[in-house]
Amino acid sequence: MEAQTLPRSIPGSVGLLGVLTVVLLAALGVWSFADNNLLGSGDYLAPLLGALAVVVVAVGTLAALGARSREWLANPYW
Repeated sequence: MEAQTLPRSIPGSVGLLGVLTVVLLAALGVWSFADNNLLGSGDYLAPLLGALAVVVVAVGTLAALGARSREWLANPYW
């Protein structure tokens, strides 16, 4: 069977740019969190941690439900 290759319309440097963008945004978020909550007054630290916990549980639940689903493999897009 002959291997078929699809032409890549996106250059490989775009993937590196995407990774660098995510790293930059994560570093900016950590710096902002530390500057505003840990080094600042910390008035909103408890509500912030509560909201982060809710987001982590919600995203984790959705990821677990999606990982258990077998229907996404049947989608012709994949």
